[in-house]
Amino acid sequence: MVPKEDVIVAFDLYGTLLSTESIAKELSRHFGEEKAATVAATWRKYQLEYTWRLNSMSACLSSPSLVGNVWYSLLTFAKDRYIPFSTITQRSLHHTLSENNLSLSEDSVSSLMSAYDSLSTFPDVAPALDSLAKTSSITPVVFSNGTQHMVGNSVHYSRDLSPHSKVFHNIITIEEVKRFKPHPDVYHHLARKLGKSNEQMEDMWLVSGNPFDIVGAKAVGMKACWVDRAGSGWADALIEGKDGAPDLVVKSLGEMVEGVKQA
Repeated sequence: MVPKEDVIVAFDLYGTLLSTESIAKELSRHFGEEKAATVAATWRKYQLEYTWRLNSMSACLSSPSLVGNVWYSLLTFAKDRYIPFSTITQRSLHHTLSENNLSLSEDSVSSLMSAYDSLSTFPDVAPALDSLAKTSSITPVVFSNGTQHMVGNSVHYSRDLSPHSKVFHNIITIEEVKRFKPHPDVYHHLARKLGKSNEQMEDMWLVSGNPFDIVGAKAVGMKACWVDRAGSGWADALIEGKDGAPDLVVKSLGEMVEGVKQA
């Protein structure tokens, strides 16, 4: 629960606060810098693809026509299809290695998984979080696909993010609902955790560097800020008009703080 007058800002973790590309430094110890960059990008691609595929395979839950034993059967099927983000991350790494005809020892894979809990932040993150620490009217939370263990390690113990851990009022993950962004249940779960109803989604902001996350948040009525660090401009064309576009586009998190204050 947060004070009614506060503005809730939910920060995505991977690709927004933490750079998934920074894992390339660890990968370069095994494959060299050039190959490591390719492996890091492909690893992230399959990590996200796996979550979307699992969401699609669980879509039976959304059908209002299922009743009785049929509903129960499909409900069980859907829940069985949930795989924790930590497992997805490891399996997508194996997929990437296989696709590139590469291999790593079990110890090396374990080391990379540990390194994933200590990803580097983007350069603009620390100054923005310092600013948020002085802004009493904004309630920042972390909102992630990651497991509570993964996200907790990153926020509380990683070199870059842990100095700012007290800025966040809560860490909210998708484990309870067993869905991944951009499934609507995930954003409604966020609302419940913060004392909001489904009719109060517009009281919350999502801040993300991932377009699919922005579109998912907008679809349920949240306000959304897209962090466009590359300056490439909004290109996602899935949903036409303002319902499919961010309310605010910034090139750094520092701009986001001022933008949300003025919105």
